[in-house]
Amino acid sequence: MTTLEQIATLGDVPVQIGTELDRKIMTVRQLLELDKGCVIKMMRSAGENIDVLVGGVLLAYGEIVIIEDTVGVRITDFVSEE
Repeated sequence: MTTLEQIATLGDVPVQIGTELDRKIMTVRQLLELDKGCVIKMMRSAGENIDVLVGGVLLAYGEIVIIEDTVGVRITDFVSEE
């Protein structure tokens, strides 16, 4: 029996997937000046590598992609078991 067959019953369990595009330090004044529609410029851009976390654990690597007007992550590799 393969590993996938052994865990098949867990197939519908929801898990949180997280990515972090960037971090920025802002003053309280800058935060208070934000308005709906404001853009906070970040240093990362499409094509850059990014970590993919599942339940806070690094699972895969990806790259930032733009598809029409949506930002996404294309999986490029999975963390190998050591």
